[in-house]
Amino acid sequence: MGSMEMYLPLIWAALIGVAVAMYIILDGFDLGIGVLFPFTKSETERDQMMRTIAPFWDGNETWLILGGVGLFVAFPRAYAVIMPALYIPVIVMLVALVFRGVAFEFRTVSRSKTGWSFAFALGSTLAAFSQGVILGGLVQGIAVTNREFSGGHFHWATPFSFLCGVALVAGYALLGTTWLHMKTEGQVAARAQRQAKYWLIAVLVFMAAVSLYTPIAEPRIAARWFSLPNFYFLWPVPTITALVAFACWHWIERGREVPPFLASIALFMLGYIGLVISNYPYLVPPSLTIWDTSASAGSQVFMLIGTLFLLPMVIGYVIFVYWIFRGKVREGESYH
Repeated sequence: MGSMEMYLPLIWAALIGVAVAMYIILDGFDLGIGVLFPFTKSETERDQMMRTIAPFWDGNETWLILGGVGLFVAFPRAYAVIMPALYIPVIVMLVALVFRGVAFEFRTVSRSKTGWSFAFALGSTLAAFSQGVILGGLVQGIAVTNREFSGGHFHWATPFSFLCGVALVAGYALLGTTWLHMKTEGQVAARAQRQAKYWLIAVLVFMAAVSLYTPIAEPRIAARWFSLPNFYFLWPVPTITALVAFACWHWIERGREVPPFLASIALFMLGYIGLVISNYPYLVPPSLTIWDTSASAGSQVFMLIGTLFLLPMVIGYVIFVYWIFRGKVREGESYH
């Protein structure tokens, strides 16, 4: 294997990893707003909640497209295995995202908002749950024979994947509450501060459950974390996670606005890093590595040149929009 064949898949894996991380962070809190809708009775307060994400929500989904297209172009064999293995939750996720987007726009102009609020909450929760199921289905392993998917249509449907689905709903709700506490005033901010503590507890319980289940169910993951000398290098990950969780709770209690949101993002990223550590170098656990599934070096170089031009533009647009619409959203303020 030449140096290009060695490093190009690593570069693409890192780019896709960044795109997925950006999507989790940015679309996570706006999906969390939808998850939190049923816990708010007033349509006026829901209006205020929606206005906090109105300038960002559709742009946030750009990262999902980048991650999906990157996987298709740079790792076609992984795409060809993962998609048939997870067709059902992927389709449910895409339909839920479209349903949610329609509800978002129609609710803005509708005289009766109750039905569209329900649709927005349902679409957001289903999209979050489906993403968790996809993650769980990937982490628990995909049946592969002769480098092709060899499982059934419901291979993904296990208690672990459903657990990951519920865990991601709770995680997005935590991001949503800390975002609302940071971006709003009045009753919405006060309720978000109260709810954030309960969602933080739920997230920690789910993180502990996943952290205990995966090494017990998968010997390769147990060997990665608990064999020597790996343990000496990896023990800071759960330790830092516990410290960040404690800091997040403390900041919520003290009524701090920005630090709990940043701490929630840090918790997500630490969990994400933990999953990467558990599964590297597999892109389709437990059989196909990054190199087994990569496209030809020529294809990867061609797409990499285009991505290196496109990525700074996307990052610049994200920074510009978040800077323009910085500050708190008060009752009665409108984006449209």
